[in-house]
Amino acid sequence: MNRPPSIDSNQQNALQAWEEFIEEQVYPEPGAKAKADYRNYDNPGRDTVREFYKQNHHGQTFDFVNQKRDTYLELNQRRMSIFEALDYLNTLVDDSDPDIELDQLQHLLQTSEAIRADGHEDWFVLTGLLHDIGKVLCLYGEPQWAVVGDTFPVGCRFDERIVYHEFFADNPDTRDARFNGRLGIYEENCGLRNVKLSWGHDEYLYHIFKNYLPEPALYMIRYHSFYAWHREHAYDYLCDNHDREMLHHVQAFNPYDLYSKSPQPPNWNELRPYYSELINKYFPAKLSF
Repeated sequence: MNRPPSIDSNQQNALQAWEEFIEEQVYPEPGAKAKADYRNYDNPGRDTVREFYKQNHHGQTFDFVNQKRDTYLELNQRRMSIFEALDYLNTLVDDSDPDIELDQLQHLLQTSEAIRADGHEDWFVLTGLLHDIGKVLCLYGEPQWAVVGDTFPVGCRFDERIVYHEFFADNPDTRDARFNGRLGIYEENCGLRNVKLSWGHDEYLYHIFKNYLPEPALYMIRYHSFYAWHREHAYDYLCDNHDREMLHHVQAFNPYDLYSKSPQPPNWNELRPYYSELINKYFPAKLSF
């Protein structure tokens, strides 16, 4: 297949800045670092992150989400094997940037290897390896704010526990009477499967994988960026009892996603046979993306 061009360093830096912000400032490893004041506007190091959230919270409207779902959930962008998708994802790395120490594959491997070291089920390990493959959306030309970032429901009031909530003031949905109530267009305890979240790599990958992985893995993939739910306990009134039963799986996955960085990167060539067997157990040769 044709290899796409790498995204530019500004886009890659924005992605890196958001990930570091989430891992170190908003949700630091328990006991490792005190939570910082992420609304410290006098810190110039947060400029990139603030601009990211400003664009994200302005652009993620109910209509925007429906448009992206119509565009991408037909899964007609390309046909790829899992390994082709991993290779495709790795073009997100800007090799000219000396501050980027780990490529996308290394983050995924560190996540999956930490899960494997703790003796979890093989589908859990595989979820660690594959949970960010939906970021190939960046390589289709989507802006960073429509690929990564905290996810949250659209079609109802934006909860104040969402990071940089103040930027929702510029979101048109806040002035739409259909969407600015507590429930908005939804019913109490309707279930998250009936709630539309802001568009990004999580929802996209869920639809690619939904026929192949166990349900706990699918919850991990679909909701791992829904921090307002699994970390801040917001939006419980939209959940049904099944969501509440599945919540602990998402919470079990989250620390591996955020805190599994290791100074010694895993050796992909040595690990590839193990992961090849695991991928073949759960997936067909090609998938529709």
